[in-house]
Amino acid sequence: MPAQYTYPGVYIEEVPSGVRPISGVSTSNTAFVDRFNRGPLNSPRRVESFAEFERLYGGLDASSESSYAVDQYFAHGGGVAYIVRVASGTPAEASGSQDALTIAGKTPGTWARNLFFIITHPDDAPLFTLAVEERRGPHVVAREEYAGLALDPAHARYAPTVVNPSSELVRLTHNPTTTTTRPAVNNGTALGGGDNGGDPGQTQFKAGWETLDELAPEVFNLLCLPGAARLLNEANHKSVVTDATKYVRDRRAFLLIDSPPTSGSVDTQLTALTSWTKNAILNSPNSALYFPRMTIPDPLNPGQSRTIGSSGAVAGLYAATDTRRGVWKAPAGTDAVLGGTLAAKLTDLQNGQLNVKGVNVLRSFPIYGNLVWGSRTTVGADAQASEWKYVPVRRTALYIEESLYQGLKWVVFEPNDQPLWSSIELNVGAFMDGLFRQGAFAGETPARAYLVKCDKDTTTPADVDRGIVNILVGFAPLKPAEFVVLKIQQLAGQSQA
Repeated sequence: MPAQYTYPGVYIEEVPSGVRPISGVSTSNTAFVDRFNRGPLNSPRRVESFAEFERLYGGLDASSESSYAVDQYFAHGGGVAYIVRVASGTPAEASGSQDALTIAGKTPGTWARNLFFIITHPDDAPLFTLAVEERRGPHVVAREEYAGLALDPAHARYAPTVVNPSSELVRLTHNPTTTTTRPAVNNGTALGGGDNGGDPGQTQFKAGWETLDELAPEVFNLLCLPGAARLLNEANHKSVVTDATKYVRDRRAFLLIDSPPTSGSVDTQLTALTSWTKNAILNSPNSALYFPRMTIPDPLNPGQSRTIGSSGAVAGLYAATDTRRGVWKAPAGTDAVLGGTLAAKLTDLQNGQLNVKGVNVLRSFPIYGNLVWGSRTTVGADAQASEWKYVPVRRTALYIEESLYQGLKWVVFEPNDQPLWSSIELNVGAFMDGLFRQGAFAGETPARAYLVKCDKDTTTPADVDRGIVNILVGFAPLKPAEFVVLKIQQLAGQSQA
C-alpha cells in the first residue's frame, strides 16, 4: 500500500520490478537402480564421488553390474549420482548382542559381518562407551565411538537415541524390560548373520525407480539400469525397459539403454539386436540405445577383464559434455572418449545399418581411441522421421521444460490478466535469451532463435474463466552435423593465377 503522506518532504517507495529470474535445472544427474553390496533398500541417496559411493554402498561388487557402471560414470566425468539399492527375497541385517543391547548393521547385508563392537566402562557408572570398527583383514577401515551412553530411556544420552541418527554403521535396539544398567565390557565381538537378498527382478527394478519421486524438489535427468540387461532374460529385460521409458517420459528424464550381453561374432550380436530395433518398446523420444558393450579391467580380479554395459560411462560423457559445451551439444564425437575396450568392433557398413535404425554405435578409431559414434534417440530411425531424432535436441527440450516448470510455480494463483502475462513473457524471455547467448539455438537473432508469447491471443476469456494461462515457447534446435560430405572436383585446363 502507498505510504500515508502527512508531512511535506521527500518519500521513497520501493516498486517491485516483476523480475523473477528462472534458473536452469541440472541436466545430467544420473540414477542407478540395481543390487549393491550395502546401503539402504528402496531409498535413493545422492553421491558425488566414487569414494562416497564406496563408503555408503560398498564399492565394486562382482554381483552388481551397476557398481562397475557407477565407477565408469565418475571416471568419465559424471558429477552427481542417485543410487537406489534393490533386492528380492528377504534381506536382513547382521547383528550381535550384549546383555540388553542389540547391535545390528545399519543396512541389510552380509557386509556387516566385518563390524566389531567394543564396550568399555568409564568411571562414571552407569554410563558406558561403545566403539564400532569395520575391519578388513588386519586393517580398520572405519571406526565410530560414542561415549557417555546410558540404557535408561529417560536419560539424555540414551544409547539408541544418540547412536541411531548419527551412525553410518550400526543401529541399536534396547530391551527395556531387563534390569541391566549397562552392558558388560566387551573387547570386540563380530556381528553375525545377515542376508543380501536375491537378484532383483522386474518388480524390484520398477519399485526401485519409483522411489526417485522422493527426490523432489531435486530431480534426476538420466536413468541407468545396467543390472537389468545382465540379470533378466530378454523378454523381462524388454518389459523393464518398456516400463522405464514410460516412467522417464512422465518426469522429463532420459533413459540410457544397455544392449543385451550377447556373445559370439559381431554378426551374431547384430542379429540379437534386431529384435530390439523392431520392437515398439524403443519407440520413445526419451531414451537412447548404445551398442556394443564395453570390456574393462576388473579390479576385483587382477589380470582379468569384465564386459559391462556402457550406460554408466556414456552417462558420464553426457555430464562432461553438458559441463563443457552445454546440453545442446551431442554427447558424441572425438571428444566423447571411452576407456577400456569395446566388446565388438564394427565396420562402417555395420555402423550404418544400426545408425539408420536409431542405435548408437561405439567405435574404435586410430589416434582417437574408443568413441561414442552416434547421437540418436530410439525414435531416431530414418523411417520414423521424428522431430526428436537427435539426443541433444530432445534433451534441450527437456531442459527447457523442466526449468520453466520449476521456475514458474510463482504464477499459480496470481491474478490472470495482462500484468501477469507481461511478467511471464519478461521472465521466460530473459531465460531463453540467456540460452541463445550461450549458443543453444539455431538462428542469428533472438527473433529467429526462439519465441515466447503470453497474451490475450494465447489465453482467451474462456481460458481465464477456467483458471488457465497459456504460455507459448518455441526454439530453433541445433542439430548435430551427423554426416560431413566433402565434394571434391578436379578442375581441368585451369591456369594458375
